[in-house]
Amino acid sequence: MCEHKTVKYEMKLLSSLAKVFQDETPVYRPECLKLSALWGETVSFQAAYTGDCSERERLDVRVKSPLEQWIRIRTVEQVPVGRAVNRMVDDNYLRTSSGLYPDLLRDVKDGKVIVCSRQWRSLWIDVEVTQEMEAGDYEIEIQLVKDEEPVCSSVMKIQVIGAVLPELGIIHTEWFHADCLADYYQVEVFSEEHWKLLENYFHEYVLRGCNMMLVPLFTSPLDTAVGMERTTTQLIEVEVKDGEYRFGFHRLKRWIDLCRSCGIEYYEMSHLFSQWGAKYAPKVVATVDGKEEKIFGWHTPAVGEYTRFLHSFLPKLTERLREWGIAENTYFHISDEPGEEHLERFKAAKESLGNLLEGFRTLDALSSYEFYRHGLVDRPVPGNNEIEVFLEHGVKDLWTYYCTGQFYEVSNRFMSMPSARNRIYGVQLFKYDIAGILHWGYNFYNSQFSIEHINPYQVTDAGNAFPAGDPFLVYPGSDGYPEESVRMMVHYEALTDLRALRLLETLTSKAYVMELVEGELAEPLTFKRYPKSDMYLITLRNRVNHEIARRMKSV
Repeated sequence: MCEHKTVKYEMKLLSSLAKVFQDETPVYRPECLKLSALWGETVSFQAAYTGDCSERERLDVRVKSPLEQWIRIRTVEQVPVGRAVNRMVDDNYLRTSSGLYPDLLRDVKDGKVIVCSRQWRSLWIDVEVTQEMEAGDYEIEIQLVKDEEPVCSSVMKIQVIGAVLPELGIIHTEWFHADCLADYYQVEVFSEEHWKLLENYFHEYVLRGCNMMLVPLFTSPLDTAVGMERTTTQLIEVEVKDGEYRFGFHRLKRWIDLCRSCGIEYYEMSHLFSQWGAKYAPKVVATVDGKEEKIFGWHTPAVGEYTRFLHSFLPKLTERLREWGIAENTYFHISDEPGEEHLERFKAAKESLGNLLEGFRTLDALSSYEFYRHGLVDRPVPGNNEIEVFLEHGVKDLWTYYCTGQFYEVSNRFMSMPSARNRIYGVQLFKYDIAGILHWGYNFYNSQFSIEHINPYQVTDAGNAFPAGDPFLVYPGSDGYPEESVRMMVHYEALTDLRALRLLETLTSKAYVMELVEGELAEPLTFKRYPKSDMYLITLRNRVNHEIARRMKSV
């Protein structure tokens, strides 16, 4: 606590796992403030602050550190939450009511931050750890300055470990909704303005650990009410002439080339059939006798004329994928989230393809083991709340996902959840050798079923449909670049934890690392049973980092 001309200011250092609400005094936890990092990752912490001032003030924020050039400071902005939770909750939520929640990360402009009387706010501090930094201990002082005089400050210590964090080692996709960018920014789909937006967002997407991209061959048949349409976002040009189908691939090639230039390694072709059961064809538009028409959609059964279309289209597509050298890294979707009651319909859709996808893998989010048992999908992606049966059957190269339905006991990233529940995911992925992870909402800026467009700065729950935080990870910045969220950064930390665990495994063994993970726990870690404290995760990561440092010196 510091006083400046009778006004009291206060700053508290916090880990990246704390969430600072305006109306709640944050708890200083020194046991969570030992920070270490490997070369090649971004590590984060927070500085919470408040002031007993009579009116809102704008103070300068300054950094004093030998690492200053690698430090980025953002404010943690509160966003409105209408729906915080689903009907049932467990004991691992921060709050369950509507209100303002800390989530949006916004770059400090003009070097100033706002202090509001008796309201707690937070600075989010990122340190990009590069090999330009010598291994060793460093200090970072964060100051709030008024009239050129520091009114409060705190010093964080960070240890840089002289080892390079390896690549991720698993496939990670967050479904990217190209239509939502065009709708929000009000630009024409696949105009030059749209392509520039896509590039801006792809760079952030890769920076935070995503390496697979959803490719909208045709307008995504995801989260769309029956009979309604999403904005047409179709990469494939289709022409119908004399009853035959012709295809153009230049937009698809541009999409793939952009993905490659941004660092994308894997590709998933958009779903060939409608969501929740593969009953219909997706929306497909084509030029028919010189006029653009919708030739397939909700009016079209999955099996029928659409089958003839796919038998014409898919051989030409797969030929291009091989020609472009990405066939080995390409997956196909049949239908998203089918239930067991849809098994026969899903089977009919899959069988209608014949051997068109021979040599390619199919990948779908589903939680019934029966689909895999019947050989209808090569890579099942069960929810982390229903993954046990797949683990028990020893499914190899297993993926997992979570979304609004994974709200009880398991890890997830709703705004109402503690950040540790988000970050534990990386440890779970390591234990079970998960091969890939999927989430449906990187930037879904529509209401549920895409009935209307929403402003994600005002509506964070898809129109009171899902717990806030489920539909998107990034906000659409006014400058055409994404603004990140606390959830995005903590999820990134989960993936860096996974990378560090895997590095230590190469230096020791899986059993050795699992002893670090579970040695002090009363029961084995699972997707539903895991430590809930911030301290566990931070201490574990520091122990792993120090073990890596020790082992690297002995190599």
